[in-house]
Amino acid sequence: MPPFHHNAFRKAGMTAHVDTLLDPRLVAVESRASRVQKVRSPGGIEAWLVEDYAIPLLAVNFGFKGGASQDPLGKPGVATLLAGLVDEGAGPYDSAAFHQALDDSAIDISFSADRDAIQGRMKTLSRHMGRAFELLALAVTEPRFDAPSLTRVKGQVVASLKRELNDPDHAAARLFRQLSYPNHPYGQPVRGDLDIVETITRDDLVLMHSRLFARDNLKVAVVGAIDAETLGRELDRVFAVLPAKADLMPVATVLFSGTGTQHVTTIDVPQSTIRFGRQGIPRDDADYMAATVVNHVLGAGGFTARLYKEVREKRGLAYSVYSQNSEMDHAAMLVGATSTKNERAAESISVIQDEIRQMAEGGITEQELDKARKYLIGSYALRFDTSHKIAGQLVSLQLDGYDVTRLDTRNTDIAAVTMADASRAAKRLLGDGALLVTIAGKPVGL
Repeated sequence: MPPFHHNAFRKAGMTAHVDTLLDPRLVAVESRASRVQKVRSPGGIEAWLVEDYAIPLLAVNFGFKGGASQDPLGKPGVATLLAGLVDEGAGPYDSAAFHQALDDSAIDISFSADRDAIQGRMKTLSRHMGRAFELLALAVTEPRFDAPSLTRVKGQVVASLKRELNDPDHAAARLFRQLSYPNHPYGQPVRGDLDIVETITRDDLVLMHSRLFARDNLKVAVVGAIDAETLGRELDRVFAVLPAKADLMPVATVLFSGTGTQHVTTIDVPQSTIRFGRQGIPRDDADYMAATVVNHVLGAGGFTARLYKEVREKRGLAYSVYSQNSEMDHAAMLVGATSTKNERAAESISVIQDEIRQMAEGGITEQELDKARKYLIGSYALRFDTSHKIAGQLVSLQLDGYDVTRLDTRNTDIAAVTMADASRAAKRLLGDGALLVTIAGKPVGL
């Protein structure tokens, strides 16, 4: 395989002339997928590898399926604490010694938790590769969860949650999630509740680590100056001793709830923050790409989006407004947000609802379709302009259930969206225009 360079990923999405971008046969001028090797270690660990020797760096991203949806019943926040503690001391090193070892070799290791996965990242210079994989192996397989570290990280989470009590953006988002997915893991706060975080014990973390950190729910991507044989050995060093199978609780597929209702949480601030949304279209649905185009026109297209034009440009109701498709493993929603003066909250909601109804009934124009497709195709290359971004994208694709060929078919699928597709997706995505709306502030007239 020829040496890889970042501009190969950029060229693959950008070399086609703008006039030919919408021809599905011409979108993938150069294959991204062909530059990704699927590596299997001697111990059976799989990874997607992009070799790149232009810069002596290595980026490793990986994820364990599960995440906060696996938090114990009544104890949201365990996955977040776990992610915050696996690199706070491991093996023979306490927290201070572990971070000193990282600093001594300029190694960056971090972890995070979302609703469907716990992800890890490692960045290192090639000359420190051996030491980096050694420390990563300790963090993944032998986290200590020492009492001082647990107390400190808990304190950080609690302090953050307290700051957010009077933050209207967080309050509106939190209420929105609770009402969207009541009695479901997706409705629970990823970082936990103030009155619950303190009750999380070391035993909770040890148990969740043993349940989630396993080989069968692991996805790995590596970008940088390393060959497949060397990577195979290092993959085994980091992951081979993990349990073969994760012990995941089943998570039910769930539909969006609360559509057609408005809810206010009162906070004494001059502006109201508004969250709005409804049922979305899942990423495995045939209309998903058409829905992506429709949402770009509605609220994801920045200055050209309809919501921006109606809410900000024409009426000056808010500084910004957006919408996005949010897909999880077991749910999908269309969600958006804005902030406005308390006395203009009702007007803002009315304008948003009217625009959504109009798009549901009339679809989008040919000009909007053309611009949305070109932007979505052309901007895709910006996701691949650093080693870290490339590794992150490759892991995200795996966690979402895609094969490496998605790197090539994504733009082709966008280019293939027709007016008929967009009209059908608009009707499905936006329906009758009814929304779940949550407002945090002191809105007038609601």
